[in-house]
Amino acid sequence: MEWINYHHLLYFWTVVRAGSIGRASEQLRLAPPTISAQLRSLEGSFGEKLLTRSARGVQPTEIGQIVYRYADDIFSLGREMLDTIKDRPTGHPMQLVVGIADVLPKEISYALIAPALQLREPVQITCREDNQEHLLANLAIQELDVVLSDTPIGPPAKVRAYNHLLGECGMTFFATPELSEKYGRRFPKVLHGAPILLPADNTNVRRALDQWFDSQQIRPLMVGQFEDFALLRHFGEAGAGIFAVPSVLEKQFRREGKLRLVGRAGAVLNRFYAISVERKLKHPAVVAICETARHELFS
Repeated sequence: MEWINYHHLLYFWTVVRAGSIGRASEQLRLAPPTISAQLRSLEGSFGEKLLTRSARGVQPTEIGQIVYRYADDIFSLGREMLDTIKDRPTGHPMQLVVGIADVLPKEISYALIAPALQLREPVQITCREDNQEHLLANLAIQELDVVLSDTPIGPPAKVRAYNHLLGECGMTFFATPELSEKYGRRFPKVLHGAPILLPADNTNVRRALDQWFDSQQIRPLMVGQFEDFALLRHFGEAGAGIFAVPSVLEKQFRREGKLRLVGRAGAVLNRFYAISVERKLKHPAVVAICETARHELFS
């Protein structure tokens, strides 16, 4: 039996709706060459040309129009099916599939998701970590119930997804007792020339930190930059440098006792979002995540 690659079908459907590969790439957060290659794969699987170029962009061929109509029905029916099943008791644990942007600290991810396990009805959680553009593509074809991220989906995106702000907090700087003793006074000026560990430069929090350093006329000594917060924390606990964590984790870090507080930067804002295809959230576990985040975690 032959199977359709539904990711490729989604990209074709989006290109037709957007009118060009360039606009579709902005909506899907994928590079145009990636979309073009996958469209060629879809055409190869059908053995037919699906798109043709015109003065107005790209247009579906006669076969492409047929495929588009089926794709439109497929994605609409899939959303309807999931909405129906989620609202119907089955006797099995409620399924929650969460996409987690790989830049989120694991401690934040756990704090956000944990309330879903406190519901009366049993919940079975599947967590999938990836970069945001891949997660949003999976969200669009109903492979995920929600995406947790520190970056909202942008206005150009047309995957029928909505941002739900969970909360925001500043940043708190920590270091080992030895470094804290040396750099724990006259914050934040003491950070000038101090060894520091930073998130990767392609993240929102790094951009916010860099702007704050510039506003304070601070030039720290960057010892390392990391895409993975757990690894950054490990280096920090080993004494490699001072590092910042979202202030919502401050109590937890102080309670653990391995690190000492260096100072707080309330102006360096972290914002956290739940992204879903629903404007009004229906999934009970996603509702629990959002409500607890807003009224307890970030209150």
